[in-house]
Amino acid sequence: MAEQIANPRPPVQVSFEFFPPQTEKMEELLWASIARLAPLRPRFVSVTYGADGSTRDRTHRIVSRIARETGLVASPHLTCVGADRASIDEIARGYWDEGIRHLVALRGDPPQGASRYEPRPDGYAYALDLVQGLRKVADFDLSVAAYPEVHPEAPDADFDLDYLKIKLDAGANRAITQFFFDTGNFLRFRDRCAARGITAPIVPGILPITRFRQMVNFAARCGAQVPAWLHERFEGLDDDLETQRMLAAAIAIEQVATLRRHGVDEFHFYTLNRAELTYAICHALGLRPVADEAAA
Repeated sequence: MAEQIANPRPPVQVSFEFFPPQTEKMEELLWASIARLAPLRPRFVSVTYGADGSTRDRTHRIVSRIARETGLVASPHLTCVGADRASIDEIARGYWDEGIRHLVALRGDPPQGASRYEPRPDGYAYALDLVQGLRKVADFDLSVAAYPEVHPEAPDADFDLDYLKIKLDAGANRAITQFFFDTGNFLRFRDRCAARGITAPIVPGILPITRFRQMVNFAARCGAQVPAWLHERFEGLDDDLETQRMLAAAIAIEQVATLRRHGVDEFHFYTLNRAELTYAICHALGLRPVADEAAA
């Protein structure tokens, strides 16, 4: 009799994030990337929302097309910035009427030119308020943000963790983390979440590095740490994008493999509308296209 394996590991689940393109060429790249990644059967694909609501129409158009033409679960971002409560509720009801059941609820970044976030008196002030409001609109599946290395505007890590718990207790189904490169930081954060009584899934956000300098600037704005060893790894490669991509794939595969060994079975990929690196990382995780399985 074949020996049974005790407590088999659950299968890996993934989700992918895209952003609304600004040009026709970028839109072609977006849809090619979605087509490439769709056979990996992600749990959902999210589409970001401009800091001041500037991409609202483009976000809606892309989400509607994803839901209509691909069969994927589309999950638009909604933020508190740039709209009153009634307008946000109307957008949410419109999504529900279209069959959209997943939303990513975020406070949102300050509009361009603003030095700090200022809540609108007639709007949802923060992500907690948005979650509570969306729960009154319909029974959405809601994702919220989490910060393993602490939100840059939080006074301290305990405050940040308490606020995450409040968002989840208010009705959010899961938290997706800001991207990170120090895997130990995420694992310690996960332990602190468990100690605080958080039982909802904490999904690590993974950013494949397409351009290192661009990533460093982005990380500085959102409070993500870039370790010294990562700077050393990419030193001297500013004009060598091919080698950067090769290193990026190796680093991200090592990162997800380490997380997998520590029991992580779900990952959210910030694709930057490109499929190549994300597809390679998912392949290393053991994911295969549905067509490959059908042909086997």
